[in-house]
Amino acid sequence: MRKKLALRQSQVNAALENIFAKGRDLPQKEVFAAMEYSLLAGGKRLRPVLFLEFAGFGGLSAEEAMPFACALEMIHTYSLIHDDLPCMDDDDFRRGRPTSHKMFGEAMALLAGDGLLTGAFELMLGAEGGVPAENRLAAAYEIASAAGCFGMIGGQVLDLANQTEKARPDGAEPFRVAAKQDLTQINRLKTGALFRASCRGGLLLAGIRKEKYLAAAERFADALGISFQIQDDILDVIGDSETLGKQTGNDEKQGKATYVALWGLEKAQSEVRRLTAQALDELSVFAGLGDPAFLSWLVSSLSERTF
Repeated sequence: MRKKLALRQSQVNAALENIFAKGRDLPQKEVFAAMEYSLLAGGKRLRPVLFLEFAGFGGLSAEEAMPFACALEMIHTYSLIHDDLPCMDDDDFRRGRPTSHKMFGEAMALLAGDGLLTGAFELMLGAEGGVPAENRLAAAYEIASAAGCFGMIGGQVLDLANQTEKARPDGAEPFRVAAKQDLTQINRLKTGALFRASCRGGLLLAGIRKEKYLAAAERFADALGISFQIQDDILDVIGDSETLGKQTGNDEKQGKATYVALWGLEKAQSEVRRLTAQALDELSVFAGLGDPAFLSWLVSSLSERTF
C-alpha cells in the first residue's frame, strides 16, 4: 500500500512540475518561480490522491483525472501561502523551509497565491480528453464551492476572528470558540471543504451521480478531514518542529482554540480514533464500485502520522 501511495505522489509531482514550465522564461518569471517554490515543496499530496482514487471508482484513469487532482493541490498551496502571511498566521517556515513571503516578499507571495488559484481553474476548464464537458463542469463547480466563502475561505475567516491576538479594526467583539461544535464548524470549512471536494469531485468527474455514493463520500471526507485537523492540533503540541517542517506551539501563542485546548490531549487522541473508525465504515459503501483497501490503509496511516 505504501508503494501505491508513493506511486500516486510521484504521478502528481510529475504533473505539477510541468504546469508552469512555459512561464519560466517570461518577463514575469518571478511570479512563476514563487508559485513553483511552494507548489513543488513536497507535502503529502493527500487531496490529489483522494481525487484520483474516487475518480477511479467510476473507471477514470489517473491521466484523465490528473488536471483536477493538480488543481486541488494548487488551491491548497495557494491557501497555505496566504495563511503564512504576516496578516494571517505570520509563519516563517513551511514544509521545512522559509515561507513564500520570507523568500519573495509579501507582495510576490500574495500574487503567487492568486496565480495558483486562478491557474487551478484554467487547468480544470481547459482540460482535454475523453471526459464529458458536463462532468468537468460538475467537478469544477464542486471544487469552486469548496474553495470559496461557503467553504475554505469561510473557515479561515472564522479562524482569524477567533485568534485573541488579532484586534478587530471595527472594534467589534471577536468570535469565540466555546464548544466542540464551534471548532468543528471552523475546521469543517477550512480543512474539510477541500477533502469533500476531493472525494465528491472525483465521483462527479467520473459521472457518478447517485446520492448513495455522493453522500457516503461526503461523510467519509468529513470524518477524515476533522480527524486530520485534530491530529494536526495534537502534533502542534507534542510534535517535533524538524520532523513537521514548521514551527510548533503556534496555536497556543496565537490564542487559538484547538481540540487539545478544549478537551485535553487524551480526549483529542480518542476522537481521532473514533473518527477514523467512522471514515473506514463509510468506505464499505464503495465496495460495489471497486476495492477500497488502499483508501482504508491511507485513512488508518494518517491517524497515526507524526508529520
